[in-house]
Amino acid sequence: MVIVETTALSTMVSNSLVMPLLLRSKSRLAHRDNLAGLVLGIRRATIVLLLLLGYAYFRVAGEQTALVSIGLVSFAAVAQFAPAILGGLFWKGGTRRGVLVGLMAGFAVWAYTLVLPTFADAGLLSASFLREGPLGIGLLRPQQLFGLAGMDPISHAMFWSALLNFGGYVAVSLADRPDAAERAQAVQFVDIFEEPVRERRWQVRATVGELQTLLERFLGREGAQRALRSYRGRKPGSPAAEAPPELVHHAEAQLVGSVGAASARLAVAAVAGEEEVGTDEVMEMIGEASQRVELVRWRLKLLYAATGGIGTTLDVTRTAEELTQVAVPRFADYVAVDLAESVLGDEELGMNGIITGSKRMQRAAVTGIRDDVPFFAVGDLITFGPSSPQARSIESGQAVLVPRLRDATRWQEMDPARGSRIIGYGIHSLITAPLSARGVLLGVVHFWRSEKPEPFDQDDLSLAAELATRAAVSLDNARRYTREHGLAVALQRRLLPRALPQQNAVEVASRYLPAQAVGGDWFDVIPLPGARVALVMGDIVGHGLHAAATMGQLRTAVHNFSTPLDLPPDELLSRLDELVALIDQDAIAAGDKTTVTGATCLYAVYDSVSGNCAIASAGHLAPALVHPDGTVEFLDVPSCLPLGIGGLPFEGAELRLPEGSRLVLFTDGLVERRDLDVDTGLQLLRETLAHADRSPEETCDAVLDALLPEVQSDDIALLVARTRMVGPGQVAEWDVESEPAAVRRVRAAVSARLMEWELEDLVYTTELICSELITNAMRHATGPIKVRLIRDRALTFEVSDHSSTSPHLRYAAGMDEGGRGLFLVAQFAERWGTRYTKDGKVIWAEQATPGTLGG
Repeated sequence: MVIVETTALSTMVSNSLVMPLLLRSKSRLAHRDNLAGLVLGIRRATIVLLLLLGYAYFRVAGEQTALVSIGLVSFAAVAQFAPAILGGLFWKGGTRRGVLVGLMAGFAVWAYTLVLPTFADAGLLSASFLREGPLGIGLLRPQQLFGLAGMDPISHAMFWSALLNFGGYVAVSLADRPDAAERAQAVQFVDIFEEPVRERRWQVRATVGELQTLLERFLGREGAQRALRSYRGRKPGSPAAEAPPELVHHAEAQLVGSVGAASARLAVAAVAGEEEVGTDEVMEMIGEASQRVELVRWRLKLLYAATGGIGTTLDVTRTAEELTQVAVPRFADYVAVDLAESVLGDEELGMNGIITGSKRMQRAAVTGIRDDVPFFAVGDLITFGPSSPQARSIESGQAVLVPRLRDATRWQEMDPARGSRIIGYGIHSLITAPLSARGVLLGVVHFWRSEKPEPFDQDDLSLAAELATRAAVSLDNARRYTREHGLAVALQRRLLPRALPQQNAVEVASRYLPAQAVGGDWFDVIPLPGARVALVMGDIVGHGLHAAATMGQLRTAVHNFSTPLDLPPDELLSRLDELVALIDQDAIAAGDKTTVTGATCLYAVYDSVSGNCAIASAGHLAPALVHPDGTVEFLDVPSCLPLGIGGLPFEGAELRLPEGSRLVLFTDGLVERRDLDVDTGLQLLRETLAHADRSPEETCDAVLDALLPEVQSDDIALLVARTRMVGPGQVAEWDVESEPAAVRRVRAAVSARLMEWELEDLVYTTELICSELITNAMRHATGPIKVRLIRDRALTFEVSDHSSTSPHLRYAAGMDEGGRGLFLVAQFAERWGTRYTKDGKVIWAEQATPGTLGG
């Protein structure tokens, strides 16, 4: 048994310790042509050494010690490797330091509890060491450690050594996380069953002759020939032929039996050209890879910051500033953005972004770690030389790198003196990249370095190009929005009333505040004949040019339906609803998906003679009425569908407004937004309006102060009208009998009233208009006829009857008996027309009074 154990141990020591050390150290002994004798000599020396060590322990421990006891002590020593082996097979968290600490702790306890007691039994140590412990400390007695008694020495030693071994291994491994090499090795062992079992194959090249020479060095000539003959695969015919991977693996397997797996692996690797990589080299490669990963992660963070930090607004200049702020100081020490003049203006860009075809740019933004750098200032116009990096970047559409500015001179062409100052300032490297989006060149961006010692490289060039590409998209979005927004605002302001028309029926004040995205809110004040006025408020669905253009269409239609047709509110909304439906039909037929359906409109007509107000709504918010005493109410207007939906008729309401009342019309942008529901907004508006002594202008200011949001997301339109009444002395009415003589009596009464109003200059023309209109009513109308004369900003003469037939102006032939009366009325009156009432119609004619426009 001693011979077998000694031989086995010598083979293990030779194969797993001595030979790997020789091969790794590249000793001269490892380069001998015949290594078989060396291997045999090492094993024989190991056998002798092991026998001497065993005999020495036998003599020291005492000849009376049984062999089985020595075997058990050896078994306890071998058991110290169990925690490391089991942990390596089942736990990925183990570390090299943890294994070493555990082994040292286990072997220390093994030696203290088993080896030292054998020396005490042999008389080499005092017997009190076993009975009382070292220095008389009872808790440290080797065979009753920490007071644990009742166990045989082997079990006692195994308990404490395993506990400290395992505990040290786990504790140190948890405190010291595995490195990359340890994690890789752990995966190979712990996860071995997660992948199919496959044999390791060499993926390197070696010739058959090289493998045969290797085998002869370790196995001898005959052993090498037997090993090659035992290979069952296809054998290459020539020693110079390349050995297949299977043959290389077979050679390694033959060497394992002689020199062990580790030595065989090293030997074959040296011949096949695959050298073992040391731990330091592996860690160096891992460190370089980690640095590369960190660089990639840093660049991704920079691009992520650019995505979130560039383009937060739709302002071109602000977007350029955000690009410079994102890149400084993380990527460059100084960044400048130059944009084409057309980008900062209102011109339409060509494909090169510059209408004139020149390379002239305007400095839009500069950011740096210091403020005294000698760059062009914001607002300066810059013309790049044809051979400058900026010009080459514009022409090629690619980013251009100048790693060392001092060695390059072309970039200084446009201003040599400034270029010299830049070099003297310490700026040493430049990247210039074009800002192009959707095939349009918008400008260029320049990245400069001064404090960072390393110049820009090719990786930085690609990063700068990516930053420029992302920023260019945001710049183009801002440019397009600015242009469209400017057009929409200009169109909207052209379509909205520039100044409210003069009239006496109401005192009016208005406010219009377009949002950042222009919408279709609109309002209007339309003077009507008979001392009346129409108040209009509307809201178009959507934003942008389409909404503004649609608003213009509807506003024009309302004007046409108001004058000269003078339709009542409910009928006017019906006509407007039909128009919206026709507009949508045409748009859909043309392939336009943007429709008008859903627009809202409120139309009110106030009569300053009677104080009556007729009002109708197409899905719009009801107006607020502020009574003269400050009481506020929201009018009960019938709720009808928005325009374009159709299906139901529109209903109107009539009410009487006291003189001095304020009628407040508004759009939903005033009272509704994300942080304010409409009910709360209406209540806040009610509280703001509850003041009796405010003028319309003061009312508008107070409402906006109370309800205008910090960030406006929708258009706001506000119209405040304070009612007035025409005095009784400014209105005259007569009933007319259906007989010719009545015409003369009414004409005389009208003349007398005009003399009373000191309007003598209008007597003749008014008498003519009076005669023609009353005579026409007697001939073609039915029912009672009434005449009303109103003195307001104009002199209005009205004839009402119960007929629904409207007179028409026509040219009378030479022999015609009629047809000339309305022609004369049209010649002498400023304007004339017909409006329909519940009882019939009213024909009216207006003349300018002295002191008014046209009078």
